[in-house]
Amino acid sequence: MSARKHTALPKARTLIEALPWLTRHHGKTVVIKFGGNAMVDEELKRAFAQDVVFLRHAGLRPVVVHGGGPQISAQLDLLGLESEFKGGLRVTTPEAMNVVRMVLAGQVQRELVGLLNEHGPFAVGMTGEDAHLMTATKHYADIDGERVDIGRVGEITAIDPGAVQALLDDGRIPVISSIARSSDAEDTLAGASGVFNVNADTAAAALAAALGAETLMVLTDVEGLYEDWPNSDEVISRLTATQLEKLLPDLASGMVPKMQGCLHAVRNGVHTARVIDGRVQHSILLEIFTDEGIGTMVVPDTNAHANEGES
Repeated sequence: MSARKHTALPKARTLIEALPWLTRHHGKTVVIKFGGNAMVDEELKRAFAQDVVFLRHAGLRPVVVHGGGPQISAQLDLLGLESEFKGGLRVTTPEAMNVVRMVLAGQVQRELVGLLNEHGPFAVGMTGEDAHLMTATKHYADIDGERVDIGRVGEITAIDPGAVQALLDDGRIPVISSIARSSDAEDTLAGASGVFNVNADTAAAALAAALGAETLMVLTDVEGLYEDWPNSDEVISRLTATQLEKLLPDLASGMVPKMQGCLHAVRNGVHTARVIDGRVQHSILLEIFTDEGIGTMVVPDTNAHANEGES
């Protein structure tokens, strides 16, 4: 058989296309926020785990941060507890906080750790409570200019990434549930154990900044940031922090914490932040290792020209 007709040639070309990206990202930390459809669809979950392990084998240092909105709602329903939202945030009573903690650390995290560890002894589960990784203070919702109490919802005030760094240095893949310890030593409300439910997009962005990550990747259920939704489905492939800041007030509520997270990350030392479609199998690999890339990439203003051509 001539080389020209060899069926494996396209595979070789794909590998060669990945080479400059492999070189560029080798040894770099990438924080991935796992969520949306990728978190509930069995095939997408397995593909996600494969992608993360591939990154690890390719010489990157992946860290996974997850929430678990659908799973929390399902468990609250099962227990006869109401799911209430104010200003787009879950009202988290002390009873609900117990469920949040149980579902995130005991269900979602365990399943993801299991999927990753089918490929080797890589994944280690943590919550933001462990080793003082995430510290938070009580967050109040702003609804029509009014400060509204939404219970055990936290706003991150400090990140201590030492334990995560130690795991990365040991070749592990940290899988982190978005729960934070309270900054108030006296905060031992009955049933809440001094912890807060924190937005996973925000937690991933804060951790990426604290780790000095190369990239923050946020999985969503859309193709990226749309240019003029709903009038057009054209996705903005790349924009600077300042350009994003101008768009924030007009974004759909679900995209706000994701894009605010991207903005925080690139303004605090992360080189690129990307919002990618978690409904596409292997979207992480497509974004990092191909010339086209997918989704929307946010870069710091100072990198506006230096990063031209990056996927």
